[in-house]
Parts: sequence; C-alpha cells; structure tokens
Amino acid sequence: MNDGRKQSHATRLTRWLVGGPPLLFLLLLVAVPGAIMVLASFRYPGEFGGLAPLFADAQTLHGVTTETYRFFFSDFIYTEVFLKSFGMALATTLICLVMAYPLAMLIARSPKRNRNLMMLLVILPFTSNFLIGIYAWMIILGPQAALNHAINALLGAFGAAPVQLLFSPFAVLIVMVYVYLPFMVLPLYTNLEKHDPLLLDAAQDLGANAWQRFWRVTFPLSRPGIFAGCALVFIPAIGMFLVPELVGGTGDIMIGNLIKEQFLATRDWPFGSTLAILLTLAVLLVLWIVAKLSARGGRYA
Repeated sequence: MNDGRKQSHATRLTRWLVGGPPLLFLLLLVAVPGAIMVLASFRYPGEFGGLAPLFADAQTLHGVTTETYRFFFSDFIYTEVFLKSFGMALATTLICLVMAYPLAMLIARSPKRNRNLMMLLVILPFTSNFLIGIYAWMIILGPQAALNHAINALLGAFGAAPVQLLFSPFAVLIVMVYVYLPFMVLPLYTNLEKHDPLLLDAAQDLGANAWQRFWRVTFPLSRPGIFAGCALVFIPAIGMFLVPELVGGTGDIMIGNLIKEQFLATRDWPFGSTLAILLTLAVLLVLWIVAKLSARGGRYA
C-alpha cells in the first residue's frame, strides 16, 4: 500500500517536473502579456502617450472604455489594411505551396543518401541573418540591378511603361515567399517521406496513370502536411512588418506595420493593443479552421 502511494507521488512529481517549466513559460510569456494587452485595449491613451491612469482616485475607476474598438470598426481604412494583410499572407501561402510541393516531393523520392544534403540546402537561409537576406533582395530588385533593367527592356520592346520592382507589392511578395518557403517545405517533406510507395504501385496495377496516382493517392495523403505548412506560413506572414517596411512602398503597409507605429511612433497603446487583439483573434480563427480541415484531411492518412 505504501509502495503504491510512493509510486503515485513519484509519478505526480515527475509530471510536475516535466510539465511545470513549459506551463510556467506559457503563463509568464504568453498568458500574462496577452491579459495585459486585453486590459490595455480598454484604456484611454495617456496625455503624453502610453496609458492614462486607471484610477482617478482611490475609489473611482477611471479610464476604461471601448472607444478604440468603435474607432476601428467605424473607419474602413483599418479594415482595408487588415484585408490587405490577409490577401498578402494568402498569396504568400499559395505561392509557397505551389513552389514547395514539387520540391518536397523531389526530396522525399530521392535516394536516402541525398536527402540530408537537399534538406540542408533548404534550411540554409536560416543560417544567415534575417536582415542580410532582405538587404540582398533590395540589391537584386533595385533600380540599377540587372533584373530591373532586363524586365524594363522587355516591357519597352512591347511598348509598355517601365516598372519599379523595389518598393512595390511585388517586392514585398517576393521577399516574403523567400522568407517563408522553408516553412512550407519542411512539413510537406515530413509527410511525403512517410508515404508507402506500394500504394502507388497498387494504383498503377489498377490502371491509374501518373496524374490519377498523384491526385487520388499522394495528394489526399499529404493533406495534413499541406494544412500544417499553410498554417506555419500564413500565421507569421499576416503579422509581418519588417519586410513591408524595408522593400514595400508607402501604400504597402500591413497590419504589423500599423501595430508597430501605434506603439513606437504615435504611442497610442490602447489602439495598438486593440489591433493586436483583433489580429490574434483572426489568427485563432484561422488556426481553428486549419485544425478542422486537418482533422478531416487526416482521415486519408
């Protein structure tokens, strides 16, 4: 009896030792800051920025309002920025999916001795500083770059006006695809590498051609990897602020840029918190949709 109690106590202690630090990490660095942001979104801005005092005196609660939420929904410009951010993140996700799927399939079907090298090349951009890659693309897309001259020369041959690649939505999209493409390749490769090749052989024996084997066998089995990759790309892409700020124009700001400006430039912390909370709710909605689709797609695996 005592041995059973000791074993049960040791099991509970082990669970706390293993699960306690991650739980504490989530509470201190996720839950508490999130609660602070929610409370700040219902406050008035201070006279010189920041937050106004919460209590006018010891007994009276002061400075609690829903004005920031009403202001957001009353001005379409902020909704437009949200929609633009969603559109840019969605375009980035779709382009990454189209580019990553054949690459991941190529790696998964390559000889095992070559897979590690190919995956190393995929994650190689992570070994350099994030800003270095962006500045490299600024040079590639710059007005004096060979790419810009070649495209404008081609457009001139057809009588079209020259275009500017840098500081445009095109530049933002290209750099974001460059940044997030490995995040799409990795889950797709992990999924495709586990597929049983005997299923494709069986489909071929039943008369399926290459397209039918892909569409009816490979693609359904890879849906969990597709959903995971889309989530890993879409969620950080929608909040990106550095890429639009460096390679985008004045009309290419995204919701991340707007949140940064509210906190650092205008110092309107309540409205910045409101934007951050609404963005978080939008991301949670996307996560819920992806989880539902992934669970449904997982039945094929």
